[in-house]
Amino acid sequence: MLTVGDKFPAFNLSAVKPGAEGIEGPGKSFTDISNASDPGKWKVVFFWPMDFTFICPTEIAAFGKLAGEFADRDAVLYGASIDSAFVHLNWRVHNADIHDLAIPMLADNRRELSQALGILDKQAGVALRATFIVDPDGTIQWAAANGLNVGRNPQEVLRVLDALQTDELCPCNWEKGKETLKPQALFEHA
Repeated sequence: MLTVGDKFPAFNLSAVKPGAEGIEGPGKSFTDISNASDPGKWKVVFFWPMDFTFICPTEIAAFGKLAGEFADRDAVLYGASIDSAFVHLNWRVHNADIHDLAIPMLADNRRELSQALGILDKQAGVALRATFIVDPDGTIQWAAANGLNVGRNPQEVLRVLDALQTDELCPCNWEKGKETLKPQALFEHA
């Protein structure tokens, strides 16, 4: 699996548009998103194994509810799985939890991005529940992966993004607005 310091791989994938545009139907609901999309922004790219499952919509909906918070931090959210854009669209239309999803759903149906990232489950051949925070230069600054049966915490991803954007030393459980560590101050008290 690619990790901190690695360049996020180049990609160009079909996606279901966010919001109401995403459910207008084939021909109107799709767009292409690449690594060059949204230049100058932080990118949070999260993968789920596949559509029409049980844990996945809980995570996707939770990320979607935080889309505005990520946008406030000059970051874009991209959700992705190995399903096609047509399957994503069908799932959006038929699942109330993600019907009005505020983020695009990328279709890595050829598994090229998942494979380049090294996040395909060896047994099931689907993407792990992997999350990447990528800086505006395209470098991975945080990477995490859960197994297929454990959901992740989008609030924690937001907290880590906040910490990364301080460009300072952030202690355990640090939250936005709290003090960061000042090395000189630590030595003065020793």
